[in-house]
Amino acid sequence: MTTTGLEPTSQGRVRVRADRLVLYTALVVITGLFLGPFGWLVLTGLKDQGELAAAPVHWLPAHVEWHNFADAYRLVDFLGYARNSLIIAMIYATLVTLSSAWVGFGFARLTAPGKKTLFGVLVGSMMLPQMITLLPTYLIFAKLGMVDTYWPWVLWGLASAPYLVFLFRQFFAGLPRELEEAAIVDGCGYAGMFWRIFLPQSWPVLSASFVIAFTWTWGDYIAPQLLLSTDRSTLAVAVMTRYVNSAGTPVANLQAAASVMYVVPILLVFLVAQRGFVAGMSTSGLK
Repeated sequence: MTTTGLEPTSQGRVRVRADRLVLYTALVVITGLFLGPFGWLVLTGLKDQGELAAAPVHWLPAHVEWHNFADAYRLVDFLGYARNSLIIAMIYATLVTLSSAWVGFGFARLTAPGKKTLFGVLVGSMMLPQMITLLPTYLIFAKLGMVDTYWPWVLWGLASAPYLVFLFRQFFAGLPRELEEAAIVDGCGYAGMFWRIFLPQSWPVLSASFVIAFTWTWGDYIAPQLLLSTDRSTLAVAVMTRYVNSAGTPVANLQAAASVMYVVPILLVFLVAQRGFVAGMSTSGLK
């Protein structure tokens, strides 16, 4: 009787271990697929230019050229372009996070005629490609004298972002109605309610929103290339355009080495804020 009672438990443990093994194997494979391009980028940055032009292509470099990273850093004003990218990304990420939180709070807690229709239009605007609005936006900024300045990113940040508004709206809509009622009884208006009660409660979504907005801006190539001059431009533009030889042909190994250094700040931002990022994405589910 005792042996018969233990057999299902043992089989269940074996089944759980097998399921875990399959799950871990799948995770390792998926992780390898995602890290594969980055690994190829690192290996390309360690190769000689002549080796890249030779056939057939080899995965591993014949001679590791560590100086490619030093050359990529030295040949352009790497820190200067990185500083420009950081300024733009911090300005936009901070402003768009706060403005999107304010708009999302309005959609979640206020009542007004046509609110659902307006929210539907806002969500529908996420399907518009950036290229459609880029030319009209450039013409507006040109007439306002804001080309070759960082003011476009300030205005974009103050205008909020539809996807981030959606995240905040979903989060604020899930908070208890008692918080709002207690604040109204205490004489707190909606502005004070937002800053004192709702915004401090939303740190997971704030973290996720900031990481997303920072990544958008840091990785943007089109807008800085269109709106900024060479001196004010960002690291993304410098990596794509400044590593060329005398004939104007891109130097692939230096571009790859610069791209690796370009990706590192984004990885650091995500590693620092990953707990809040994951929590923010999980607490802003559909309702």
